[in-house]
Amino acid sequence: MNPYSLAEAMTDKGNLTVPRLAESNMGLGVLGVFLGLLLEVSSHGPHSGPRTTWKHQDVDLLEFSEPGVFNYSTLLLSETRDALYVGAREAIFELSKRNVTVRNNKVQWKVADTPMSMCTLKGKSKEKDCLNYIRVLQVLNEEHLYVCGTHAFQPQCDYLSIKDFVLEGRAEDGRGKCAFDPSHSVTTVMVDGELYSGTVYNFLGSEPIISRYSPQQALLRTEYSTSWLNEPSFVFADVIREGGGPAGEDDKIYYFFTEVSVEYEFFGKLFIPRVARVCKGDLGGQRTLQKKWTSFLKAKLVCSMPELNFVFNVVHDVFVLEAEDWRNTLIYAVFTSQWGNVGLSAVCVYNMALVDEVFSKGKYMQKATVEQSHTKWVRYNGITPSPRPGACIDNAMRQENINSSLHLPDKTLQFVKDHPLLEDPVLPVGGRPHLITKDVNYTQIAVDRVTALDGRAYDVIFTGTDTGVLHKSVLDEGEVHVVEEIQLIKSGGAIKNLLLSSETRSLYAGSDSGVVQSPTAFCGKYLSCDQCVLARDPYCAWDPSSSACVNILDRPETQNGLIQSLKGDADSCPAVAALSPRDYGRVLVRPGSSAELPCAPPSNLALVSWRLNGSALTEASRFHFIGEGGLLIYSVGPEDQGRYECWSLEWAPAAGKNFSRQVAAYTLVLAAPPAPRGPRKDLGRAAPELGRSGPLGDPFPEAPATSSSSASLSSEGSSRSVLSSSSSSSMSSSPSEPSVGVAGGGEAEVRLLPPLLKDQAWGLHAQEAFLLFCLALGPSDTRVHWLINGHSMDTPIMEYRLQLGPSEVLVSSWLKGGPLIKDAYYSCVAEAGAGSDVSEVELRLPIGDQESVPARDLTQWRGALTEHEHLLKRWENAWDRCDGHGAL
Repeated sequence: MNPYSLAEAMTDKGNLTVPRLAESNMGLGVLGVFLGLLLEVSSHGPHSGPRTTWKHQDVDLLEFSEPGVFNYSTLLLSETRDALYVGAREAIFELSKRNVTVRNNKVQWKVADTPMSMCTLKGKSKEKDCLNYIRVLQVLNEEHLYVCGTHAFQPQCDYLSIKDFVLEGRAEDGRGKCAFDPSHSVTTVMVDGELYSGTVYNFLGSEPIISRYSPQQALLRTEYSTSWLNEPSFVFADVIREGGGPAGEDDKIYYFFTEVSVEYEFFGKLFIPRVARVCKGDLGGQRTLQKKWTSFLKAKLVCSMPELNFVFNVVHDVFVLEAEDWRNTLIYAVFTSQWGNVGLSAVCVYNMALVDEVFSKGKYMQKATVEQSHTKWVRYNGITPSPRPGACIDNAMRQENINSSLHLPDKTLQFVKDHPLLEDPVLPVGGRPHLITKDVNYTQIAVDRVTALDGRAYDVIFTGTDTGVLHKSVLDEGEVHVVEEIQLIKSGGAIKNLLLSSETRSLYAGSDSGVVQSPTAFCGKYLSCDQCVLARDPYCAWDPSSSACVNILDRPETQNGLIQSLKGDADSCPAVAALSPRDYGRVLVRPGSSAELPCAPPSNLALVSWRLNGSALTEASRFHFIGEGGLLIYSVGPEDQGRYECWSLEWAPAAGKNFSRQVAAYTLVLAAPPAPRGPRKDLGRAAPELGRSGPLGDPFPEAPATSSSSASLSSEGSSRSVLSSSSSSSMSSSPSEPSVGVAGGGEAEVRLLPPLLKDQAWGLHAQEAFLLFCLALGPSDTRVHWLINGHSMDTPIMEYRLQLGPSEVLVSSWLKGGPLIKDAYYSCVAEAGAGSDVSEVELRLPIGDQESVPARDLTQWRGALTEHEHLLKRWENAWDRCDGHGAL
């Protein structure tokens, strides 16, 4: 066995040395090396994240779906009509390509009772498998579409009249044109009235086929041999028009697919991405390869990370960016690894001239028997027959009286039959991926070429994911910038088809749930010049005259004065005057309460910093927490008053500069204490000091209220999840709302105070004992008890009560437990007498490997315990000073 086969399988030539091992240990050795590569790639692989994220509701999208209709996965744009044709389950639609919400026509194509019964007798599902999934939509001529469906595992094709939008009932056998199984792959392209397809030819899906169906000629197809096709998954096919050149070359049809490797030995099925080619004028052989392709050849597509010897070996979709000269045509393809846990996707680009060179000059591979035990593939080093096997008919062959494939010699045809695989790989432009993204699975791709204001053409790459998200990236001198991501599919389903219309400047995404139309740019979402320029979107530029970010394609004749920089150099933007302190949002906060100052970062790449009265705030600042959504100040005191400014800092690597801007600004003012009332007179004066003792929120709510706080936590053995829970009220305002109210001192009903259980979960360790505590404020008869999975706990519980007057009490309850119980719900319930409300915190803690809990979280947990202890002491000391009206 070749000890270097794994490295060759993972790179085009490979420079990773796999140690020579005994034959019996080779599988384990190969597996170990590969697992090491997975770890290195997932830990150290490159990452390119989107600058801006738009949620589904943030942008203007047009959506189409109909009740009871699913699987809108086959899309066809008409070049001459205002039409987007959609093939769904048992239905074909004609939508307006300018507004997909407008349905112009619809035709249903259901399965009759007889084929439905035959399908169910073969063990298929009547509700799912035995329906008719439209998988082929092709323009046949100006009057007809050619359509095919799975038709209850008996694929059929028919002709759809464009004028009347009815099926003409000229049913044809769909075998070889359309898949039997809705889950099987199929790709088709109509070339001059002839249908070229790649799919399977039998019910079991075990006979793959690349074929041509023509009204004038006999069926032409591939050999049924693993040497030709070995469990392929087809993704794309297209024609490259080369005819009419000086060499008299033929037009060629290219197929892209992933198949199981035959040339590499591996411990399991190793997938290889392929590109195959056939000639449009191929007629098959006279004796050898009768009604079979004489021009079929295939080569390996390489998309790898050379520095890590890691290959992306599954191709999902291809987009052909045509050029005036076919040699300059670019092929964009999206890849992942067959080992999906790596979590990487890549976009590789191939030059058509280099692809043609591999097929025209590349070395062949051949089968070789090793010790009469098994067959392997090696380079063919013998003499290649003439004319070159797999070549299209050209002028040089015609001079030898070979005017068609029927005239090719048997020696050449037999060689093609035995040697369909080329050894030379098709390498990407630049030798590596143009884009690599982490934690994303790309499924579809479309590319647009845009001429920016600097006169240069930029390729804008749109990639759809298996979670319904669209990424938009721009290529600039070999570097890729991910401009934005948009949640196209509201339900989060996979994008199964993606088309681009330069005419309407729209993208059309098909999914199981419907069709979504999206503009290619959201320039109007950028509200300032610096954000418009930092987006580095070639569609967008800042118009100083209207103070708006505009699409340059909307005004091709009046582009003078527009500001755009694909380097992201925002220095060209007009200077923006700083906010005056009198324009700051005014935030009025009661002493001892918490304040939240919102500040949304303008992009995912921006870093947020805060300044208080001109000095920078840090995480180490007193009771300050700087998060993505703003600044949270616990237990506001006199020293927290002043001017707060939120600044964003964004690095533009192409420009080599940092750009900062003021995002939000506030003036925080401490409110006067509320008027004293009855026996709480002295306590009201002591509240500011007491409230500053720790990050436990406002002990006195503004008005009588009941909060029901619940936190859920379940993440496959991890206690790190986004939690939702109501918490103590915070006083904040934005510049558009210059003032807010003051937390008053009304009578409080029973209430749990922060930190709630969900706040404490960050420090818990699954394998050790742990402490949880609840702090409740309420009437004198307030009691706290604990539940696990709805049942009272017999675990030892400690409780401290601090009477705050004749009618209010502060209760602190501690629970000691552990190790954590799998799928258990811990509840801390604070309740009072009749008429009182109950506040409950519920926590789900699934057991899992918590050995990786960072020391920082544990430190925060211990700090919370210390703050709680200090708080109780300060409450006790403060109450002792209240003229003897209360005691512990």
